[in-house]
Amino acid sequence: MSPAFGAMEVEHYAKGVLLEPFLHQVGGHSCVLRFNEKTICKPLIQREHLFYETLPAEIRKFTPQYKGVVSVSFEEDEDGNLCLIAYPLTRDQDNLENVDFMSDCSEAKSKFLRWSNKKGLLLENDNLTKERVRQHRKEEKMKSHQLGEEFEWLKKSEVLYYSVEKKGNVSSQFKHNPWSMRCHQQQLQRMKENAKHRNQYKFILLENLTCRYQVPCVLDLKMGTRQHGDDASEEKKANQIQKCQQSTSAIIGVRVCGMQVYQTGTGQLMFMNKYHGRKLSVQGFKEALYQFFHNGKNLRRELIDPVIKKLTELKMVLEKQESYRFYSSSLLIIYDGKELPDVPLDSDSEDLGDLSEESSDESAGAFAYKPSSNKHTASTVDVRMIDFAHTTCKFYREDSVVHEGQDTGYIFGLQSLIDIIKEIRDDSNE
Repeated sequence: MSPAFGAMEVEHYAKGVLLEPFLHQVGGHSCVLRFNEKTICKPLIQREHLFYETLPAEIRKFTPQYKGVVSVSFEEDEDGNLCLIAYPLTRDQDNLENVDFMSDCSEAKSKFLRWSNKKGLLLENDNLTKERVRQHRKEEKMKSHQLGEEFEWLKKSEVLYYSVEKKGNVSSQFKHNPWSMRCHQQQLQRMKENAKHRNQYKFILLENLTCRYQVPCVLDLKMGTRQHGDDASEEKKANQIQKCQQSTSAIIGVRVCGMQVYQTGTGQLMFMNKYHGRKLSVQGFKEALYQFFHNGKNLRRELIDPVIKKLTELKMVLEKQESYRFYSSSLLIIYDGKELPDVPLDSDSEDLGDLSEESSDESAGAFAYKPSSNKHTASTVDVRMIDFAHTTCKFYREDSVVHEGQDTGYIFGLQSLIDIIKEIRDDSNE
């Protein structure tokens, strides 16, 4: 077993980065971790890694930026708490794009955060004595026991509302989507169980798509009419087919895999997980999309046309791709729950500041506006493809099955999504 955390030297992390849970993961089962403000990382899967290294330029704008590969290891103290640290691979150290290990290390050392698989968050300081550390751990265990039951309830809830602000005795880790904490704990448990055989894991580094937004609203959509890969076992294949048949995937080629959306009136985030998404009818799916674009007071109609435009562009790109199949891939739609201030359309130009020219949509009312087009201002909305563990194409030489033509299931799902969002837009104009 590794030395106790309290006795570990800070210099141990001199060339590594302390990883934290990524608090805006709303779907998927693979653990996503925060590397730094602009970068996340996830376990390397060879097929997904190959996709990012070989994807066509026209698809690249619709995927997170790929930044390289790191080695992730962990230490375990006498209480069974795990600390994950990322190190550059020796052979890839010069190939990592936009990654500064030294600055990230400084950030990690200043905070010295340790995420626990026992659900407690412990802050340790260089000046703490071993006795104080032990006492702090004892207190954290008592708090962890009290929070455990509430956390289990949160994990099982398919739809819930949670305040953005910390209230009462609720741990700050519950401020964000409990799904991300669930995935993080499962990853730590897997690594702990395999500790005797393996302590080094490869993770890929990807762009953090939420870093531009103050309050990210995220919708994760499972795309396509088929989810199993060509290499799936008969059991896995049957399971995935059943999930599609019992959800909107078989009917419209898309289903909700996860969601978080900010409600401005109550200051709460609304969470919806994949289990609820599977139960939705087509009408329920449409209502969930409406919820995603609604801030609790009104529909964010200024976002809808940009989303439709990006989805249409993506559809055109995929229609030109030969042999690609994006089985079990997801599509993210992201926007900022923190709205720009409303500015009357008859305001002086200098009062508009960075806001762009007036909206041409008369039904938007007297306080319509368009978000800034300034390059330093966060984009209004983002649409990206993610999760390519089961993607295949004719360039993957080791694949036994080679497909021809378009990924009709994925494209069908995109068209359904476009049509439903247009319906929401048109219904709101009536």
